[in-house]
Amino acid sequence: MIGYLRGRVLSLQPDYVLLDVNGVGYEVICSGAAFANLSGVPKGEEGEVYTYMQVSEQGVSLFGFADIAEKQLFLRLTGVQGVGAKLAIAALSAMRPADLTEAIYTADVKRLTAVKGLGKKTAERIVLELHGKISADELIGGEGGMSELSPARTQADDDAVAALMNLGFTRQESVRAVERARATGAASVEEIIAAALRGM
Repeated sequence: MIGYLRGRVLSLQPDYVLLDVNGVGYEVICSGAAFANLSGVPKGEEGEVYTYMQVSEQGVSLFGFADIAEKQLFLRLTGVQGVGAKLAIAALSAMRPADLTEAIYTADVKRLTAVKGLGKKTAERIVLELHGKISADELIGGEGGMSELSPARTQADDDAVAALMNLGFTRQESVRAVERARATGAASVEEIIAAALRGM
């Protein structure tokens, strides 16, 4: 299996990126983040992409990702019945990985169906099958959240963030509110949530 490529960026097409790796040209169907990273590389210079190779009756396809975490999210999506590789890469191109993860975690079916080709039934199946596999830790660690700011984060913090998000607050708002609540001395989930709500 080809899990990673580093090579010269030869061409950027709407459907794929062409990478020259030691004289061999690889066509890689990229996520939005991976495409953005490679489009910032001057033509002929080296770029890198994490990949997943799919072998099917239609042939061999390479899908590219900005990092390992995005690739793992892709694999989780393709593990859901009715979600093929092309639909999963479309989801990762229409939404940032952090936003897609948040939509699954908060069971936001409407947000998921904004992805072209992703119907309501499939979105509901994604939420049903992946909701329990997406942790608050992944949400918080996605974009410079509490995982970086507060190494002593506890399970109570994660639970409080999840509870605030279920009340309609964004991930960033919830993380910051919980940090402020912890700073006031709140320790249990109930104390953290109460203090966070007072500070909202």
